[in-house]
Amino acid sequence: MHKAALGAALALLISGAAAAQGNGWGGVSTPAPGPTRIIGGTSLGCIAGAVQLPSEGPGWQAVRVSRNRHWGHPVLIDWVRDFAGEAQRRGFPDLWIGDLAQPRGGPMTYGHASHQTGIDVDIWLDLSAKPRVPAAAREDIRVASLVLPDETGVDPARFTDRHAALIRLAVERPGVDRLLVNHAIKRELCRRHRGEAWLRRVRPWRGHDSHMHVRLRCPAGQPECLDIAPPPPGDGCDASLDWWLSEEARRPTPRPPGPPPRLPAACAGVLAAR
Repeated sequence: MHKAALGAALALLISGAAAAQGNGWGGVSTPAPGPTRIIGGTSLGCIAGAVQLPSEGPGWQAVRVSRNRHWGHPVLIDWVRDFAGEAQRRGFPDLWIGDLAQPRGGPMTYGHASHQTGIDVDIWLDLSAKPRVPAAAREDIRVASLVLPDETGVDPARFTDRHAALIRLAVERPGVDRLLVNHAIKRELCRRHRGEAWLRRVRPWRGHDSHMHVRLRCPAGQPECLDIAPPPPGDGCDASLDWWLSEEARRPTPRPPGPPPRLPAACAGVLAAR
């Protein structure tokens, strides 16, 4: 078979097998070869040449590794390693590291709308001691919410100064664009630290009541990577927090009918790469 035809056939086999497992991206188990290349934005993009975070290391243990979602840009992998190590030096227990991105990024069949370009990571806000166990034993973790059921505030029996300190440690690390937590956690951070500059990049978002979502800025040398708009000026401890308790926020409007947004055209080559 001609080399070009063989390549096309292999691409079809890969994309066909992937499509059988959802949207295509989740069915590919390895990264696209070549140099690291981020294409698009964190909610509509992909990554070639991604690197995998080891299942454990100094200060961290990856969870639910069977999902194969611990891939990212080398800058993100280094960030996780450095942050976990610094947290360990400051007396925090091992951190449970959740999803980064799929081997080639792209949309996930469940769980996230973002995490598509290898610069996002979920870190669970569980500060209990964690014995080292095999990765298979970390598949079914259960972390209690730090937020009251009605989301009017944090659970005072669970949320502590140590949680606030870990969030601050994360958001002040170099390269962080923003950090997402439940609006009740943001409200509590405002109560304790109003006016402090680091709060600007701690942003409220639905869910995120038992983990924090760290998003990095586009790394240097990635011209096709699209950053989102920076957070508004100020500490974010204003009336905008009240909106999250409104009926509009509690019952978001469904996406209007029509085709979903399209990935950048170059992502098709990333998905189909041998």
